[in-house]
Amino acid sequence: MGATAVATLAGLPAAVATPRVLWLMVPAGPVVDQVLLDGPEALASRLSPGDIVIDGGNSHFRDSQRRAKLVAERCGATMLDCGTSGGVEGQRSGYCLMVGGDRAAYDHCTPAFAAIAAPDGYAHVGPSGAGHFVKMVHNAMEYGFLQVLGEGFALLDAYEAPLDAPQLARLWNHGSVIRSWLMDLVAEALSRPDHFEKIAPVVGGGSTGTWAVEEAGQRGMKLPAIECSLRERTGAPSNEFAARLVAALRYEFGRHPLTKRT
Repeated sequence: MGATAVATLAGLPAAVATPRVLWLMVPAGPVVDQVLLDGPEALASRLSPGDIVIDGGNSHFRDSQRRAKLVAERCGATMLDCGTSGGVEGQRSGYCLMVGGDRAAYDHCTPAFAAIAAPDGYAHVGPSGAGHFVKMVHNAMEYGFLQVLGEGFALLDAYEAPLDAPQLARLWNHGSVIRSWLMDLVAEALSRPDHFEKIAPVVGGGSTGTWAVEEAGQRGMKLPAIECSLRERTGAPSNEFAARLVAALRYEFGRHPLTKRT
């Protein structure tokens, strides 16, 4: 494909033609600072004015604001924060990209965004930090969607006569107001009972939802549905079937780890 491999992070800038565009996909948190600003091979010490760095991970938006300012001060480069959604399906059909930062830098990078996004699946959403703020809200809303699906299908499972849950999920995706890709994934998850029955009621995740609730609180807002779904993830679940289905859906769309029943 014409790609060039480099053995070290320090060797990366020299291998890319100027003005450079470097896209980071590393776990959110201190490792981003290590790669970009503070580590022995930190990219900021090797970049130049006109270069662009894109953080495509799930960083906290305030960290993205801070990093964009520091990168500009240290080397004159520009940083974009790119919220990325789409899970494993994104690899096949294109991702949804929510980009914050300098508009001119965004415009320069649009060929890259267009190459990997779904049709009409990328946009400049605001200044530095806005891309990751929008992705944080997106993920918090996702928590609520998943919890509602889990609880609704738990109630269907409790009906006094057997119901074909995968059939209902497929039915609802033809004309109903709750049709969605997640409903397709419900049908997929529940169509494999030998797999589903082995899943423990342990969901995992929770960082972006926690950030959203904290940010809402600082703005004097309440997010009762998102707060409830977050509690269900981080505490003892009130409905084990619902928790197992939420865990199964996270695996289906993002290959998030599953805990198996012992």
